[in-house]
Amino acid sequence: MAKKKQPEESRPKVNNPNVLGLHAAVVEQPITDTLETNYMPYAMSVIVSRAIPEIDGFKPSHRKLLYTMYKMGLMTGARTKSANIVGQTMRLNPHGDAAIYDTMVRLSRGYGALLTPFVDSKGNFGKTYSRDMSWAAPRYTEAKLTPICAELFRDIDSDTVDFVDNYDNTMKEPALLPTTFPNILVSANSGIAVGMASQFCGFNLKEVCDTTIAYLKNPNCDLTETLLAPDFPTGGELICDPAAIREIYETGRGSVKVRAKYRYVKAENLIEIYEIPYSTTVEAILDKVAELIKAGKAKEIADMRDETDLSGLKLAIDLKRGVDPDKLMAKLYKQTPLEDSFSCNFNVLIAGMPRVLGVRQLLEEWAAWRTESVRRRVYFVLKKKKDKLHLLKGLKRILLDIDKAIKIIRETEEESEVIPNLMIGFGIDQIQAEYVAEIKLRNINKEYILKRTQETDALRDEIDDLEDVLNSPKRLKKIIVDELNEAARKYGEPRRTSIVYGHEIEPYVEEETAEEYPVHIFLSREGYFKKITPLSLRMSSEQKFKEGDGLRQSFDTTSAAEIMFFTDRCQVYKTRLTEFDDTKASVLGDYLPAKLGMDAGENVVYAVLPGAYTGALLFFFENGKAARVDLSAYKTTSNRRKLTGAYSDKSPLRCIRRIDGDQELAVYSTEPRCLIFHTALLAPKTTRTTQGVAVMNMKPKYHLDTVKPLEETAITNQSRYRVRAVPAAGALLREADSEEQQMKLLD
Repeated sequence: MAKKKQPEESRPKVNNPNVLGLHAAVVEQPITDTLETNYMPYAMSVIVSRAIPEIDGFKPSHRKLLYTMYKMGLMTGARTKSANIVGQTMRLNPHGDAAIYDTMVRLSRGYGALLTPFVDSKGNFGKTYSRDMSWAAPRYTEAKLTPICAELFRDIDSDTVDFVDNYDNTMKEPALLPTTFPNILVSANSGIAVGMASQFCGFNLKEVCDTTIAYLKNPNCDLTETLLAPDFPTGGELICDPAAIREIYETGRGSVKVRAKYRYVKAENLIEIYEIPYSTTVEAILDKVAELIKAGKAKEIADMRDETDLSGLKLAIDLKRGVDPDKLMAKLYKQTPLEDSFSCNFNVLIAGMPRVLGVRQLLEEWAAWRTESVRRRVYFVLKKKKDKLHLLKGLKRILLDIDKAIKIIRETEEESEVIPNLMIGFGIDQIQAEYVAEIKLRNINKEYILKRTQETDALRDEIDDLEDVLNSPKRLKKIIVDELNEAARKYGEPRRTSIVYGHEIEPYVEEETAEEYPVHIFLSREGYFKKITPLSLRMSSEQKFKEGDGLRQSFDTTSAAEIMFFTDRCQVYKTRLTEFDDTKASVLGDYLPAKLGMDAGENVVYAVLPGAYTGALLFFFENGKAARVDLSAYKTTSNRRKLTGAYSDKSPLRCIRRIDGDQELAVYSTEPRCLIFHTALLAPKTTRTTQGVAVMNMKPKYHLDTVKPLEETAITNQSRYRVRAVPAAGALLREADSEEQQMKLLD
């Protein structure tokens, strides 16, 4: 019963102001204001500080890791444990050890994601072309910097770039790395920010350096003459479309098609795929090919497997007899990731703002940034030399009258007055006086004085030259060009991704797929197989068999279904009904041992339509044992026609039953005895060749004869034969429960 509502004046009053304050704290706020104050700072942080690379070609995580390794002295010497590097990097990168190690893996030579790797790795760093090959933990692997990192850190201590505080203001880190080549175009890079993304393909280092030199000499040069096309670390063939390449170069957006490389091994009648597109993995290719095989769309393939080893990637495709390998590969290029597209989105941070730039614009921004870095370096050196010249000028004035300097120092009573007295006595400033006061007595000889005087003249010449460099854009440009030439000479490598043109490729014309329709299939005891359409069966349903032969099994299915044939040699043959022609009931059909290429004397004992490979198979042997094997154990990723070790060979096979759910079965022996048991008592086994478990105990001169579903037997007194546990001996079969007695009653 509901409570009666109290009148307003009778309700208890709340004297606690905090309770009322809870309601007063709720303030309406427009959603736009909430997004602007709460979400926008997060979005900008992801864009600026995490996902989008800057003009040096690095994201903050890459830069922090490489700079830490540089400060650890890993440019030279032996490698150190990756765990040590990860721990040191956390002083700059607070995002956790797993994220730092993932970054190191991607930059490593072992992983193979970059054309010019920056981490010289030792140990298992996984592979970029494998989805499932995980890298070892950082405590097991070792790393150092590769030699090309010298181009990343050249003159980093010469004020070439700005330094900023780390996240807790305890140390400094570079805002950018002073790369001597346009790493933004050389290193592949991808990132997903908030509302935008970035995807850079890699280009060949030598081609990039040559293109940059050509651009510095002529900003209107044709980039395609030197920068041929993207280059990928996994190799492959790039299908060059000049219009698409120009679009990428001009807008920074577009896509290129890359396909795998293969060779045909005639002696073994197989195809070896040894380079795949950068944007896919071995597992994705195998899965797609297996899908085509199961759908009956790749009948030319007998088997496909991954044979990748220490020598490199290799996928092997066994061909059926008479298959044209080039036509098959054209088909696989069309229908699998063996040919894939790589999308480009050259989104880069310029002065903290994300911008999508074409190649020419990227070179323009890099050239301006690099020019400023070189200018800062020259100015840094110039300032050092000017400071040294200033000191030497003071030294020269004193050394010309060294006796006077010694007299001033000797007559000065207090040490603190030495510097002021030298400044007054020779008219020099404090810095010069400090420098002079620190000269050793052994250096106030004639030889030392003459050398310092000559050094002063040389310094003046160097300073004049450096000032000329600062005032000459042409000389600054020459320095950049010389460094680019040196980088290309030292670290340039041939292209890994070869270039083919569209007109060189024969287009693939897809053949029409066979229509799928209902069929009835029949298997005889002697191994004859028929596939008959319902219409043909209605016209003539009387089956023809050889004398002494008869029907073993029959199914209703579709014309493209997969089927498995178990034989008396512990083997199973897998094929599809598309391999068999439609026939009539009045013919014998296909003789399976000949059709499937079975061994001499091998015979079919059971057929299964696996479908989705659900359910299980029960194998019953003469010794009274039974094995339960999940049907999924016979599932293969490739079109393997023959599987050995389909079941145990320890005892002769008497019967195979397929079950989709647990049920009761009746087991008969030759004594004759019978027992009824539930299949839930049989646990599934992990291997196909398992001997199983004992179900029926028998005397030595008897053996297991047959197995039937309980509902298909003539047993009337079922409780007599039912058992709750196996193994069991069963009960002697009464005449009233036998098949023979049932037939007599029918007569």
